[in-house]
Amino acid sequence: MSPDESMVVSGSSDGKLRLWNMKKGNMVGEPWVGHDDIIRCIDWSPNAQEVASGSEDGTIRRWNPDTGQQIALPIKTSHGRVFAVKYTPQGDKFTSGGEDRVICIWSKDGEMLLEIKGHDHEVMSLCWSKDGAHIFSASVDRTIRKWQSINGKEVVVLRGHIKGIRSLRLSPDESHLVSAARDRSVRVWDLETNQSVGDPLLHDDDVWAVVISPDEKYIVSGGLDGNIYVWSPEVALKHTGDDHVSHDVSM
Repeated sequence: MSPDESMVVSGSSDGKLRLWNMKKGNMVGEPWVGHDDIIRCIDWSPNAQEVASGSEDGTIRRWNPDTGQQIALPIKTSHGRVFAVKYTPQGDKFTSGGEDRVICIWSKDGEMLLEIKGHDHEVMSLCWSKDGAHIFSASVDRTIRKWQSINGKEVVVLRGHIKGIRSLRLSPDESHLVSAARDRSVRVWDLETNQSVGDPLLHDDDVWAVVISPDEKYIVSGGLDGNIYVWSPEVALKHTGDDHVSHDVSM
């Protein structure tokens, strides 16, 4: 979703991106063509002037959302399949991760700045701290890791999921992380103690995506059970038991 929440860019198994007007509910212009394989990740720059996409073709491509044209030549990564791409809050650089287990930091112009190694399996999701000083990563190796972006030094490793982690989000106040995994659970992590807090929030199948609303009133997750779950973070942190905290909406 664009920073002003008016537009959405989606990526597909056909290798194309599409821009959508949220208010009208229609596609804007023609599909964006360039990737040669499935698109796995998309992110908007904070100023909404560009969109980055990562694909199973091993490239990251940057797009002008006003024209649907590529801004520069594709970045040919070492990742193999690219599973994650994320701009810094400042918009001066972005990071990527994928099949090769490596996290790469790139300048805004696409120059490689740093490679970070430490995960034992594919890197699936990434997020930045607001000041750009730290990167959080989630992997199929079942860990969440925090890194210093200046030198790639590992700061902490969070463990608790028993299967690979697919999605990771940092709360707007940066006090918690929320993760979704193939163990059918969503977990909330306290970044002061670096521990999982509350009981896992359970789906009936693998969980592939999780987000936190900007006002921090809701956690929303979706996965292979065909449902979207809306959770109250306040209740989730106090919850004991395996029942869903909030309601689910069949898809």
